[in-house]
Amino acid sequence: MAEIVDLGCGPKKSAGALGVDAYPYPGVDVVTDLNSIPWPLEDNRFDTINASHIIEHVEDVVSFLSEIHRIAKPGARVKIITPHFSSLNSWGDPTHVRHLATTWHEPFLPGGYLMDRTGEFALEYSKAKFGKSIRSWLPRIMSSLFGQAGWEKHYAFIFPAVDLETVLIAVK
Repeated sequence: MAEIVDLGCGPKKSAGALGVDAYPYPGVDVVTDLNSIPWPLEDNRFDTINASHIIEHVEDVVSFLSEIHRIAKPGARVKIITPHFSSLNSWGDPTHVRHLATTWHEPFLPGGYLMDRTGEFALEYSKAKFGKSIRSWLPRIMSSLFGQAGWEKHYAFIFPAVDLETVLIAVK
């Protein structure tokens, strides 16, 4: 049976997952501050690691990803969702300590300058997610035409995204 952990789950833990959060919300299985390293989780335990709207809150992303790599089984899928830097949601919360772009993961991939400090990850994908309104169709089209890098560089603050979704694979 696949083991799933939901880091920073809050009161909305994923079904079938082990819920980890700093606060004892209903459904949280392990109460711990994800800024306190090491986490009280076993090495090589999880097949799937979900971290939705938590990476923007952690103090040290390198340690955070190092711990994710430690608890991941070889080939584990790591899904990280955060507000995109162009989103008002990224800037509206005073507890957010960083604002990420679609290429944030590159230092943790082979050849990246931080890979030696975290363990190796492979990229499945990293993409901006847009809203559901009619207005969101324009940045979708622009991102398709100019690529995500072109859209981020020239148009992201005019036609913002909502979230950024990145899926990494733990290489061991």
